[in-house]
Amino acid sequence: MYIKTKIFDSISKTVMYLVLIFTVLVSVLPLVWVVMSSFKTNFEILANPLALPTSFNFDAYREVWGLTDFPTLFINSFTIASSAVIVSLLIYSMAAYVIAKYNFRFKNVMYALFVLTLLVPTHARAAPVMMITREMGLFDTRMALILLYISIGMAICLFVLRSTFMSIPKEFSEAAWIEGAGFLKTFFTINLPLAKTGLATAGTLMFIHNWNEYFFAALLTGRPENRTIPYAIRFFQGMFNQNFTAMFAALTLVILPGILVYAIFQEQVARSLVSSGVKG
Repeated sequence: MYIKTKIFDSISKTVMYLVLIFTVLVSVLPLVWVVMSSFKTNFEILANPLALPTSFNFDAYREVWGLTDFPTLFINSFTIASSAVIVSLLIYSMAAYVIAKYNFRFKNVMYALFVLTLLVPTHARAAPVMMITREMGLFDTRMALILLYISIGMAICLFVLRSTFMSIPKEFSEAAWIEGAGFLKTFFTINLPLAKTGLATAGTLMFIHNWNEYFFAALLTGRPENRTIPYAIRFFQGMFNQNFTAMFAALTLVILPGILVYAIFQEQVARSLVSSGVKG
């Protein structure tokens, strides 16, 4: 019996590790291949796409930075993505705090309706978003994308931050109330600092989504000075049609910021996911 149990455990661990290795390879190898290809020449890419580059030089990156308006595109994407994240965290953290700590009529119904917006397909919002944007006079502006990304981030922010605030013991807030602190002081000085893992998680997820979002960026912007990097990639494909090295360099510059943001906040994200099931 003991031998059978040991054999079963060994088989289970082997299968688990094989699945993990397969998942890592499927997720990481395409990214590594894109980055490695950005250092190759066109001949090397066509001759053997899977081979390592013979040398590492940044000529392709200098070409992308010089031949395109990449600095403007980068600033646009970063400004739009980060502005939406900051405003969303400020607004939705208050909403999540109230939903987590206070009892009022239809609280659960309201929360369910907010979170259910995650199930609405992106393309189903295209017509109303276009109409509202035109009526507000914001079409083909960066502000239109900022406001849209703020609204899109509502569900994920509330979902993550509500669980985070629920994991914070109520005794902290009660002690602040006894000392005479009001709602804002209790929220900003007590609860918000304790919710930094949830804020990091929600902010990271929102930033990655905003940075990579293509559909609404293509729908709501037209002029080159208002474009974001994901939307501008379609023009890179035409510009670097025969220059695969420059094309891969442009793709590398697009995907790196999201990877770096997640790498910086991965510890907070992991902590938030672990504590999301704890009720305070």
